[in-house]
Amino acid sequence: MSLAGEWKRRLQMLLRRDQLSRDLEEEMRLHVDLRRQQQIEAGIDPEAAYRAAARRFGNRTRIEEKSTMAWGWSGLEAIVQDAAYGFRSMLRTPAITLVALVSLALGIGANTAIFSFIDAVMLRSLPVKDPLQLVKLGIEDWGGITDDYACTELYSYPFYRRLQRENSVFSSTAALLSMRNEVHGFIDNRSEPELIKVQTVSGTYFQTLGVGAQLGRVLDENDDSDRGDHPVVVISDSFWKRSFGADPSILSRTLRLGTTVFRIVGVAPAEFFGTSVGELPDAWAPLSMLPSIPPGWKGRTDNFSESLWLVGRLKPGVSVEQATANMNVLFPEILRSFPDGKLTQTNLNNLAHAHVQLQPMARGLSNLRHTYSQPLLILMSIVGLVLLIACANIANLLLARSTARARELAIRQALGAGRFRILRQLFTESLLLALAGGVLGIGFAVLANRVLLRMISQGDEMVPLDVSLNLQLLAFTFAVTIATALLFGILPSLRATRLHLTNHLKNGRGTSAIGGRSPLAKALVVSQVALSLVLLMVAGLFLRTLMNLNRVDLGFNKQNVLRLNIDTSPLNFKEDDPRQQVLYRQIEERVNALPGVQAASFSAFTFREGSWNTLIVVPAMPLNHDADVMHNIIGNGYFKTMGIPLVAGRNFGPEDTATSQRVAIISEHVAHVLFPSGSPIGRIYSIGDPDSSTDKPVQVQVVGIARDVKVHGVSGPLPYIDYLPYVQSHWGFGNLQVRYTGEFGAMAREVEQAIHDLSPGLPISNVTTLDAQVAQSFGNQTIVAELSAFFGIVAVFLSCIGLYGLMSYLVSRRTGEIGIRMALGADRSKVGWHVMREIGLWVLAGIVLGIPVTVGSGRLVQKMLYGLSGTDGSSLVGAVGILAVAGLLAGYLPARRASRINPAVALRDE
Repeated sequence: MSLAGEWKRRLQMLLRRDQLSRDLEEEMRLHVDLRRQQQIEAGIDPEAAYRAAARRFGNRTRIEEKSTMAWGWSGLEAIVQDAAYGFRSMLRTPAITLVALVSLALGIGANTAIFSFIDAVMLRSLPVKDPLQLVKLGIEDWGGITDDYACTELYSYPFYRRLQRENSVFSSTAALLSMRNEVHGFIDNRSEPELIKVQTVSGTYFQTLGVGAQLGRVLDENDDSDRGDHPVVVISDSFWKRSFGADPSILSRTLRLGTTVFRIVGVAPAEFFGTSVGELPDAWAPLSMLPSIPPGWKGRTDNFSESLWLVGRLKPGVSVEQATANMNVLFPEILRSFPDGKLTQTNLNNLAHAHVQLQPMARGLSNLRHTYSQPLLILMSIVGLVLLIACANIANLLLARSTARARELAIRQALGAGRFRILRQLFTESLLLALAGGVLGIGFAVLANRVLLRMISQGDEMVPLDVSLNLQLLAFTFAVTIATALLFGILPSLRATRLHLTNHLKNGRGTSAIGGRSPLAKALVVSQVALSLVLLMVAGLFLRTLMNLNRVDLGFNKQNVLRLNIDTSPLNFKEDDPRQQVLYRQIEERVNALPGVQAASFSAFTFREGSWNTLIVVPAMPLNHDADVMHNIIGNGYFKTMGIPLVAGRNFGPEDTATSQRVAIISEHVAHVLFPSGSPIGRIYSIGDPDSSTDKPVQVQVVGIARDVKVHGVSGPLPYIDYLPYVQSHWGFGNLQVRYTGEFGAMAREVEQAIHDLSPGLPISNVTTLDAQVAQSFGNQTIVAELSAFFGIVAVFLSCIGLYGLMSYLVSRRTGEIGIRMALGADRSKVGWHVMREIGLWVLAGIVLGIPVTVGSGRLVQKMLYGLSGTDGSSLVGAVGILAVAGLLAGYLPARRASRINPAVALRDE
């Protein structure tokens, strides 16, 4: 018989044990009957013939055992028997089993959930061909448009083409815009616009990544060869299914973006999301069509309009070091060859100090990785400590249960069971418990993943991050489950098999060394308290950080401000179209007239929405290269809407028109640093870097000074800001802020209706409050604070269960002793106080042990804190107080029960 056939037969024997026993019994009976019949035919009495036949056949039990061992898997069968017995043992102690399963499900599930995010954000490779061969020029992931000379993070399209032709280390190169175009476009001839996220890329993008199409084709060089004459797109699988219903004739469908109709030529594979983790474009369009896609970015052919990320695939045998050396030879050569480059001393110094670094692209780009890597690692440490506390708790419960089973285990050893056999039985029970907890943990992880994904998502749209179960996650969960079984199962099993057979066989109770009086049990409880203190301290630090962030003075009033975005691209307005300014003004007037509205205004930026930055030139002052001024284009009611007071000068008014002197309002920081002598009111300055090859300086006059505000984040430095009226500066982005009184939902509906009364069908998105937008800026701290607080509570709860369980068991084992003391005159209150004192000593020992670890943990998370240190005394005192109170509450019931023991009953039972 083949090996596979033998395995199949043995497995069938294992699964059909009852049938095997019946068949074997029948065969042995036939053998005995045949021999009996032969004896009868020989003239022997039937009864004597049966005895002779049975005697000659042999020991039937022994034959059955040998047959079973020969036909089946005795080792596996023994494990199955151990598992069945372990399952029955779990059912006999439902309380212990329930506590253990809940603890394990929570601990294993939390570890699996956090690891799934670590895997998706930090570890998983891009779904492309040979991702380890991909590199990116530059090590930062920030995007935008710059004209800085010798910038090594963003590059121009002409630079990309030169690099593509002249490099000797890449088999292929690709470029992609560092910003994603979010456009309200139209599918086919539909009348309702739909938000479409478009990523513009070079024609070599898919070829460089080694990604094909599941339908149609991908973009190629022909699509990117000429400017504006190849309106084609490749759409994502998600967009194809969501907006086209997975139409198989998708290649005949179109998208209209702005005034241009794009033909769909392919659908990307389902697993492909691009090169940025946590982002999923709906469509990829060639860079040649960039001016045709709203907002119509220009400068594709400008040598110093730098907005592209460049990606290269290394040739076989070329190392990253060799590629870096080649890039740093080509980089200055290409820049110097551009005829419109201004070779000023400043630019030459920048070029001399420029160094191109290559970033591995195997894991892609990711803002999520930058924002959440440290929080995820901290959370992984936290849930790891929770799992350790759960293991210590379960180990103590198993120690208590092993004491209750001491007589059973002693009898098994007395009947010949070896210590290893009993150890295997006990560890099988622990493994069964861990596996059941692991299965429940996977279910908990699936639910937790949805909650975490919602927490890191901003707005109603979920972050496109794949945190579903896969083989890697299941392997991680299995490894954690086995490790958990080892952690909580080994020591109780070893202690349970160290029995004094005589003592345990004489009475059912034996000694209590295995239970509550055991140093191991007390050590486990003390370690739980110490680890709980660490988690409480960390949770306190993050909660106080969150409170500090919410109390930061941002310079504006974030309360009761509604904000939303409108997209005028479906109206086909050009950047300098005066109709756009007219629409903005009409919307402001209509919204201002609504009941409950105190002020309303448009702006280019509100809070953490990017920026337009340049240097400014103040006459008679040296150029300050460190003062990168942010320009915000606003309506006349912006300062009232945002609650930003003017400290000098005037606001914008009707006298500021498109044909009048261009004016600006500057922040206090700009006034103090760039206008150090005298009042800046009435002075002229120029917007634009004089060393730039693309900027055309614009002169403006200062008419006011506004209070400093923080617009890049609550914890960042004060930025340099000036404000320009939108009647004098063209801008295509519509951020509307509305200061209101009343209920947010009702006001949002009224504002949207007022806008649609003026322009029906105008797309409105991101309707929220300014307060919520500010809170999103420290979303990582919020997540860590909320989850660490939750797991801190869980840790304290588990520790309290451990304290309560151990003390309850200790009281039950010492009932006779307590009864004797009371019979001899001990006061009930003193008995209760004795129990509480013992619990207090355990808690105190845990606190003393945990304080040094807690202080070290606080220092490790210092970078995530704001407004306090990692060794903050008040947080430590609060954690100690909470833990002490919780520990004493956990011990109150056992102490109360001890003080109410009836001496007569206790002595009679003893």
